Amino acid sequence: MGLEVESRASGSPYIERVWRSRSHGVERMMSVAAAQWDLVFWEHRGQMSVAVHGPEPAASQAPVPEDATFFGITFSLGSSMPHLPVDRLVGRGVDIPDATHRSFWLKGSTWHVPAYDNAEAFVERMVREGILDRDPIVAAVLDGAPPELSDRTLQRRFVTATGLTRGAVRQIERARQAAVLIKDGVPAHDVIHRLGYFDQPHLARSLSRFIGRTATQLGTRDMPEPLSLLYKT
Repeated sequence: MGLEVESRASGSPYIERVWRSRSHGVERMMSVAAAQWDLVFWEHRGQMSVAVHGPEPAASQAPVPEDATFFGITFSLGSSMPHLPVDRLVGRGVDIPDATHRSFWLKGSTWHVPAYDNAEAFVERMVREGILDRDPIVAAVLDGAPPELSDRTLQRRFVTATGLTRGAVRQIERARQAAVLIKDGVPAHDVIHRLGYFDQPHLARSLSRFIGRTATQLGTRDMPEPLSLLYKT
């Protein structure tokens, strides 16, 4: 019973993660903060739905439909659909209309619903048809290349491409890494040292804001509700 989640990495520079899940006997989950946006498909009671979910700047509770199946593509930082700017999607989602089990409507065209194993081909078509873009400056900075722009210009490009500041992205990613380490059994004091937190209260505030759980709760299997997708970044 709960929320079964499976995910995999991708070789596409536009994709951060591909995931799928199924719900059983759970009414809500803790949606942890995420710097990336998702394209999500789900089936519930014979009805197919599609939506774009923007970055989540903080953890929040989210309802989970009973006995539903989900499939999603989490896009890499810097990837965006120009007709749906990421900076306008932070903390919210946009439903895509006219979805069936076979197709849905996206920017004036009919698209076949992708699957867990062919997400890359679907995204390649998005790129070819100009629906998906990626800011090369943001991508280069995330890969560690020194920027050739002023800090002000870079910050503006970063917010436009990701919806978040570089500082916010770093805080979210660090909190997610901390949560994964603690769930894997790493002691909190080691996590503080590894990830550069100042002290225990600093880690506690970060986990509470971005994960919605304390270190103690993360270290136990008996949590009040499941967490959304966590993976090593």
